[in-house]
Amino acid sequence: MEEWVSKGFELGSKQRLSSPREIEVKWLNKWKAAAIFQAEPQKDKPKFFICVPYSYQNGPLHLGHGFTFTRGDVIARFKRMQGYNVLFPWSWHWTGEAVAGTSERLKRGDESVIKMLKEIDGVPEELIPFFQEPAFICSYYTAENRQVVDLMGWSVDWRREFYTTDLHPYYSRFITWQYEVLRRNGYVIKGKHPVVWCPSCQSATGDHDRLSGEGVFPEEFTLVFFDAGDFRLAAATLRPETIFGATNVWINPEAKYVVVRWDGKKVLISDKAYEKLREQKGEISPVEELEGRKLIGAKCRVPLTGAEILILPASFVDPAIGSGVVYSVPAHAPYDYAALRDLWRAPEGLAPYGIDAKAIRAIKPIAIIETPGFGELPAVEVVEKLGIIDQRDEKLGEATKEVYSREFHSGVLKENCGDYKGMRVSEAREAVRQKLINMGEGDTMYDLPEKVVCRSGDECIVKIVEDQWFLNYSRGDWKERVRKIIKEMNIYPEEARQWFLNVVDWLRDWACTRKTGLGTPLPWDRSWIVETLSDSTIYPALYTISKYLNNDPVLQSKVSTEILDYVFLGRGSAEELARKSGIDAGVLRAMRDEFLYWYPVDMRISAKELVPNHLTFYLFHHSAIFDEERWPRGIGVNGMISIEGMKMSKSKGNIIPLKVAVARHGADVTRCTLLLGAEDLDDPDWWEKNAIEIGKDLHNILSLMRESANAPREALDADSWLLSRLQLRIARITRALEKLKTRTACNEVIYGMLNDFRWYMRRNGGRLGSAARVYAETWARLLAPFAPYTAEEGWSILGGEGYVSLAEWPKYRPENIDIQKLLKEEIIRDLRDDIYEIIKVTEKKPSKITLYVAAEWKNRLAALVIDGDGINQRNRGQIIKKAVVEIPERKGEIPTLVPKLADVLRRVQEYSNQICKEIEVESDSKYISALLREERSICMDVAVLLENELGAKTIVIPEEEAREDPMGKARNALPFRPGIYVE
Repeated sequence: MEEWVSKGFELGSKQRLSSPREIEVKWLNKWKAAAIFQAEPQKDKPKFFICVPYSYQNGPLHLGHGFTFTRGDVIARFKRMQGYNVLFPWSWHWTGEAVAGTSERLKRGDESVIKMLKEIDGVPEELIPFFQEPAFICSYYTAENRQVVDLMGWSVDWRREFYTTDLHPYYSRFITWQYEVLRRNGYVIKGKHPVVWCPSCQSATGDHDRLSGEGVFPEEFTLVFFDAGDFRLAAATLRPETIFGATNVWINPEAKYVVVRWDGKKVLISDKAYEKLREQKGEISPVEELEGRKLIGAKCRVPLTGAEILILPASFVDPAIGSGVVYSVPAHAPYDYAALRDLWRAPEGLAPYGIDAKAIRAIKPIAIIETPGFGELPAVEVVEKLGIIDQRDEKLGEATKEVYSREFHSGVLKENCGDYKGMRVSEAREAVRQKLINMGEGDTMYDLPEKVVCRSGDECIVKIVEDQWFLNYSRGDWKERVRKIIKEMNIYPEEARQWFLNVVDWLRDWACTRKTGLGTPLPWDRSWIVETLSDSTIYPALYTISKYLNNDPVLQSKVSTEILDYVFLGRGSAEELARKSGIDAGVLRAMRDEFLYWYPVDMRISAKELVPNHLTFYLFHHSAIFDEERWPRGIGVNGMISIEGMKMSKSKGNIIPLKVAVARHGADVTRCTLLLGAEDLDDPDWWEKNAIEIGKDLHNILSLMRESANAPREALDADSWLLSRLQLRIARITRALEKLKTRTACNEVIYGMLNDFRWYMRRNGGRLGSAARVYAETWARLLAPFAPYTAEEGWSILGGEGYVSLAEWPKYRPENIDIQKLLKEEIIRDLRDDIYEIIKVTEKKPSKITLYVAAEWKNRLAALVIDGDGINQRNRGQIIKKAVVEIPERKGEIPTLVPKLADVLRRVQEYSNQICKEIEVESDSKYISALLREERSICMDVAVLLENELGAKTIVIPEEEAREDPMGKARNALPFRPGIYVE
């Protein structure tokens, strides 16, 4: 096996990957040579330990990995620049069935696997025969993907790298230690449990060992026995309390059924159910095979009620779900009502079965549950409301969910339910089930609510395993410890917190071992291998010491449970362990100290698909093994990527490996396209056209930095505005990153800052002032977490010291914000936009534009409106009275003008309030009042702007000096809204 590992590493490394951007190759080599991302404990600096889940090495890293891992790198780079000592390590997941499944399918000559390897993974055809060896697959992809991690600019400390298999002995010893501690603390048990089972692998199949059906668990059905004379029909249900409303039994006439002997009785089930029950019930043997159609028209008796009912045909009955037999409750089950209605509408279809149409029409729904908000017959009500056509209508799933959920949570059994009348549905379910079982009229079986396919390509079933090892996740005190972590830790976004709590509530005991695949043998029962999700829970702890182990093969060989007890739990003494093991006591203390320095993990970032399994298991295991001070402090959860509007999957052939994206666009473009796709739990969507546009934007940013490096030292009019906007951007970007709002932050850095700089240049007629260089230097630092290569190049061009990746994160300085300048520029921008709208309507290029500035008395009136708090419709009457006294010559115009002025001033005040709120100062009307005195200056600035952009002569005339007034433009001028006349 070691030979195959070596061969895989050798051939994977030969697949030379590179970026088309020369600056990316240049800066990657410089980072590597300077080893700037290697992290050592520093007592004088706060630490920040961030990691992402390791990826399975059964294929190339793809855009989905890229999205999650880039988010992790953004936060690692951000915290590093904030002055934290950041550890961002890396490892590779080899264990489990994923890789073994691929190799087995190749051995069987599966053409779809061969096609996938060649067309999606880009494996050279001559190497495909080697992929029949799992160890080769893992090492080949690890070698190739290691290059991708570097190309993407992820700031990894490679000294701590490991891969998860017994081929990397200290990892297996770490897993051995973990399970010995779990067993020592009573968290691993042996028992009889239903598990998702692969008949081919002869093992329990965890979530990450599945091709499809992730997150699907066995569900317990109640089998209700209906006496049909020679045998009983075993109808499977999740709602045994509805037995009182049974009107008939459904059988699929096209399905095959089997009468089996089971616990001394003869029972009818589908042939597919028989295959499942053999794995659950032990002694069960076939007696007779029957076609479904042969059963139609017979009668059977309902347990508990004694009613005699018909067996009828229904195509919606799936012989592969449950027992393949369903009892009908049309008052409360939408599928049952739809199927019964189909028979009412076309009873002639029953003639071949000898069933009279009158017998069908005589079947009426029996109401047994009273639910607030529903009428007598909820299923009938919902089916008709949704316009459901027949029993094959897809909307029946939605209807069923609505009825079942509301009845379970608020339904009460009615008078016709015997001893259970008045009981809540949620309580009656278990009571009726137990009654049926105790009377011999019922039993249980487990089934999967959806199809589950193992990585081997085989369909899974539910098996009751008697000698399986389980993690006792159902243990109450363990759940309480995990709830405590969840309630106290940082979780982003906040809405994911409740999701975690819900998972803890429903999580059951978990089969932690399997028989096949790569992995670590269970230490006390080596016939089992620890399964893939169960061995990937606390491995971040291993990052803290792996650099010691990677550099010392002798140390690797001496790692034991006792050594790891000391390093991670502080049990024993370094001196005693040194005497026993031959390991230097100083090395043992160094490993212990490094663990204590870095642990706990401050932030773990992952896709949301891991919330129901890996991320929750991660919390369970930390709470079981470590003291509270070592429990995780933060988790960030993100969405799942789509490609051009379609969910990404190998079956659709739309997976884009990162190596392909980087070869097309470069790493920075790939990073930013992913980051701008989504944040929080929203799913990002990759569009090639977006990547192309973002490439242009990054090119423009670098060009502007190059121009700014040579900018003159003189100050220009818009400099103060640009530097004020810069402070707002710093604040927004920093706030966003603190909450893991990576899309918001990236959008601000690229689009927000680019738009600000373009406006600045427009206002200056294309010239750059002294503010340009200050802005560009800060821009390079703010860009560094998102597009690190572009940022490094820009920083170098600007003459920045050292690496921008290690530069100080810009500090937000609200005292450097000129609120009045920001307001003035917003008014100029609005006025320019108004003029462009007028030009757009005229559909002609202007030759001359005239701006009429409001008369001085209107400014005085505006000041009265501001001072009298009249902008928000307060004190209007008093303001008008005062204005009539102070401006008597305009008393006839004042009452009409005050409301108009208030509307104009309100727009300015809203922007003023927004700025003040953002910089956390009290809003003050003094800024607007001061701008009234700059009315003419504002219009002159707009005039210069328009002449530069349009080449049209633009003049500014005070209202009082207007010799002519075309279309009353001068007369209607207002402060901040001059009259505009376009010729």
